[in-house]
Formats: sequence, structure tokens, C-alpha cells
Amino acid sequence: MANYPQLDNARGVWKLQEVYDAVMGGYWRQAGSRGLTAGGYAPGATNTINFITMASAGDAADFGDLTSSRFGLAAGGNFNTCIFAGGADPGTTNTIERVTIMAAGNASDFGNLTAAIENLSGGSNSTRAIFGAGYSGGIINTINYVTASSVGDAIDFGDLSQARQVPAATNSPTRMVWLGGQTPSVVNTIDFVEMATKGNAIDFGDLSGVRSNFSATCSSTRGVTLGGRTPSIVGTLDHVTFASQGNAIDYGDLSVARDKAAGVSNSVRAVVCGGATPSDVNTIDFFNIVIGGTATDFGDLTATTRDFSGSSSSHGGLNDGYQGTRPLPIGNTGRALFAGGETPSLVKKIDTIKIQTLGNATDFGDLTQNMRDTTGNSSSTRALFGMGRTPSDSNIIESIEMQSLGNAADFGNLTVSGRGAGGMSSTTRAVFGGGHVSPTINDTIGFVTIATAGDATDFGNLSVARENLAGAGSPTRGVFAGGNAPGNSNVIDYITIAAASNATDFGDLTSARYNLRGCSSELRAIFGGGFNPSLSNILDYVTIASTSNATDFGDLTDARSKAGSTSDLTRGVWSGGQDPSASNIIDYVTIASTGNAADFGDLTAATIGAGAASDSHGGLQA
Repeated sequence: MANYPQLDNARGVWKLQEVYDAVMGGYWRQAGSRGLTAGGYAPGATNTINFITMASAGDAADFGDLTSSRFGLAAGGNFNTCIFAGGADPGTTNTIERVTIMAAGNASDFGNLTAAIENLSGGSNSTRAIFGAGYSGGIINTINYVTASSVGDAIDFGDLSQARQVPAATNSPTRMVWLGGQTPSVVNTIDFVEMATKGNAIDFGDLSGVRSNFSATCSSTRGVTLGGRTPSIVGTLDHVTFASQGNAIDYGDLSVARDKAAGVSNSVRAVVCGGATPSDVNTIDFFNIVIGGTATDFGDLTATTRDFSGSSSSHGGLNDGYQGTRPLPIGNTGRALFAGGETPSLVKKIDTIKIQTLGNATDFGDLTQNMRDTTGNSSSTRALFGMGRTPSDSNIIESIEMQSLGNAADFGNLTVSGRGAGGMSSTTRAVFGGGHVSPTINDTIGFVTIATAGDATDFGNLSVARENLAGAGSPTRGVFAGGNAPGNSNVIDYITIAAASNATDFGDLTSARYNLRGCSSELRAIFGGGFNPSLSNILDYVTIASTSNATDFGDLTDARSKAGSTSDLTRGVWSGGQDPSASNIIDYVTIASTGNAADFGDLTAATIGAGAASDSHGGLQA
């Protein structure tokens, strides 16, 4: 994401896409956003709720009271509501209660956890609050969740990878992460779940050291831990990147080493409240989540407090949608298109889905002619489909305006006539590489500027000539994988999209195959299906920014080749294909986590060899 200025209100001239990127990246702060802390030990259990305005330093003020005094509780919040769950008073409780963040007052009943639990932790996105770990007659691995917008009892979500209490927890809009804790020994474990899908947590990596009795907060891309006990009290600040599994990195310190503090954030600024040094303190300090370093003074709580919890109306887990008064900018809606194919005759139909909602495809419009084995590329507003079999090989490029239903129009021509190329795109440029250019296998790479209709220009050459290959990319780098050369190829090579030049070796697929298809987030490319020497269900992935061999991701729901594949930032989808007859299957994966694909829905007709594009894939987020 581009790091736009941190503004409470827009000033000067901003492009709509810049506004959208700033909102989605957590750089467009909600003016006056609040952080709330509740409960704790001060000494003895307390019911106090404090609030701060995170955009400006200053002392906390009284907000209201919980329905009962307790400590060792967890918190989560959406744009309107803060939810507090569990704890001890000193008896363990299953209470869940809530407050409206911008209306000071006492908490009201929300529902109950599945059991009485203390020393748990959790967080929330805009739809779900999730609470895990804790003590309930013994150390547990239970994960509960509630729907934040409606009162009711918690529902079982799954289990942590390890039973423990007093861990930290934090989350992005899609992923919930638990860090450290006691089992009863102090551990450095980090595990996570995908918030939209119930299931057990899986390994993420390790903290920089064993730690417990601490908290964490977040931007939309980074989780940060705040002090803790190792078993000595420390002021360590670690960070993890939500979208990629790996170990935490030490990148700063609190102003004073302490444990049992509460953390809140506005997605740019992390604010750390109270805790013990080992004596209880009322200290509040803060730091910039991107920079880290040593935290500085923010103000004071209304009283010394430890072993409590907090959340806010603008933490990083909430940056999955625009929460202002301006209309949503065009593009980036999660729309995917699947164009052309064979059913068994060649067709020109275009199907559409919304990637974040499960269901069957619907009709969008038509290409200008019947075509299969075409290559799809797109910006956030325009999709291009180039090359393909009509039934003769073609150099045609067709364009579609993605935000309104309708038919394609002529855009221009590629540098060669062919089929079975790989492709990827940035916000400005679409690249087509390789393919079959009769009678030979092609190594040519061509590109067009998406916003301006016209013919393609020579870009360079692949490292190895091949056809029926896959393409995917980040905003800066494109990756081509597999294909026929003429035998099955495992080659992965890459280009820098903005700089015309020859492709460079990247690494190898886990299995040589052709007629596979690729998709990507900003960070990760996934290549699925294909033929080697039989139909394949293999999903491979690579981290786009670093050259290396591919790693096993999981399996498609059905072994097939020539499926159409595209993505938004969180989900990759594959549609149709040959298994060996034409298929109407659409399945999907969560790109940031490994695992098998799940059923999404069906195409309007069983189709082989459709091209695919979306208005929000990983190449569009620069």
C-alpha cells in the first residue's frame, strides 16, 4: 500500500483511487476515534471503563462501568461497539457485555461465552469478535466467537494449536493471531485462524522470545506485541506481518518495562495503557506502528490498573471497508469475470461473481466473438482479454468496463497471433507472455497500457519459450509459471512490470505441468491445476518479492486443467476447466493461509478455457 499522509480530513486534491487506497490501508484516520479500556485490578477487581482520543495525546477520562468488576478479561470492537468477554471477579465468569463507543455510559448485557473463562484474549473485525485461550478449571485451547452487530451467546469456533492462558491476541481484517502465553510454562508460540471460516488454529511462527501476561494491537497489515513477562518483566515490542507466516521481529521498547498492560490503536498509532512494573502504574504511552522504536508519553489513566483489556473504533482489523461520508470510489469491488471458453462449442459468454461472497456466477455480457484459451488482465476498472482460439489463433485484444454489465469492445492487437499465453497486470500495464504461435512455441512478451486502447508493444522474452503457462503478479513484479516447452515445464521466471526487459529465472514449481492457472495477492502468487501427465489438483505458491522454488499450498476440490483463475487481496478463485469433460465448478482458497480449496458455487455453464480477470487482484494495490 502507498503510505499516504495521516489525515483526519482530506485537504488538497486527492484522486479517488488514492482515497480508496488510504482508507483500505488504514492511513485515513477516523477523526476523533476512541480507544476504550475496561476492568482490571487496581488493586482488587474494578468495573471502570476509561476512554482516550487516540489522535491527540492526553489523559484518559471516565466512560462508565462494566456490569460487574473483573480482571483477566478480553475485548474486541467494531466501528460502533466495544465488547468485553470473560474474566474473574475473583470467580471466573462467562459474561459478555458491550458499550457504544461514541456514547459514554455503562455496559449492557450481550450474552455468554460457551464456558466461564478468565485470562483469555481476542479481537475483532467489522463482523466477528473472536476470543481464545484462557483458564476454565484448567488451561484451555477453546476459541469462541460472536457476531458483533447482534447480541447473543458465543459459538464454538475451534481450538488453538496449544492450550494456554494469558497470551496476547491481535488481528487484521481477515486473520486472528494469538501470541505466547503459559502452558503452564511460558512459550513463544504464535498461531492463527482465518476469521471468516471456523476451524482450528495453525502454526504461524515464533515470538522473539518466550512471553506471557501481555497484550497486542495492530494496523491492517501488522500486529505488535506490548511488553510482558519472560518470566522477568520486559518492555519488548515485537511485530508480525499478518499476510505472511513467520517469526516475530523485535523492533522497539515501551517507555517502561511492564506486563499486564492494555493496548488500543487507530491502525497507525499504538497506545499502551497501564500495567505493572511490578507495581501497578497509570502510564499511557504510544508509538507509530510502522516505525516502532521507543514509546513516548501519551498521558495517564484515571487510576493505576493492570490485567485489563481494550479495543477501539478504528484499529487495523476494521480497515476492510470505507467508513466515511464520501461515496465509495469506483473499482476494487471484488468483481471477477470469466470470459469465453468451450461448452463444448466455442462461446463468447462472460460470467461474473463477487469474490468475497459465495454463490453461483451470473451473466455479465459477451465478448465480440467466440473464443477459448484467451488470457485475462485488468485494472480496477477495465478488463482485457487477449489472444485465444476463435477457432484460428488470434491477436485480438478485447476490453470490458467492469463496473457495468455489457459486452466487450475492440481494444487493439497483440504483437503475435496465438493462444495459451500467461498474463498479469498492474494498475497501468497489462503483460502477455509466451503461448503457441503457430507452428512454434513462443517466448515473446508484449504489453499494453490498460487505460488507452491500442496495439501491444514488445516487452522482451521469457527465459524459456513455452505455451499454456500461468501468470500472476504484485504491483511491481510479474511471475510466469509452468507450461509446455514442449515437454512439461516447472520453470518460474519473473519480470519487473514497469520496465520492459527479458524475464529472469525465479525458481521451480513443485511439479512440472501445463494448462495451470495463477492468481495473487500483493505478496503471494498461487498456481493451481494443470496436466502432468494426468489432470492435477496441485496448488503451489511463491512469495512474489523473493526468488525461490514454489511450496505446496494444498489441493483444488477437483483435478482439472484450463480453469479460469483470478483473485482479490484475500481470496483466489478457479472456475470451470477440463476434468476431463467441461466443468462448472468454482472453488476458492484464502491466499494468506495454506490449505485445500473449498466450494464457491457454479458457472452458468460448464466451460473449458475461459479467461479470467478481477478489479481487485494483487497487482492493483500499489
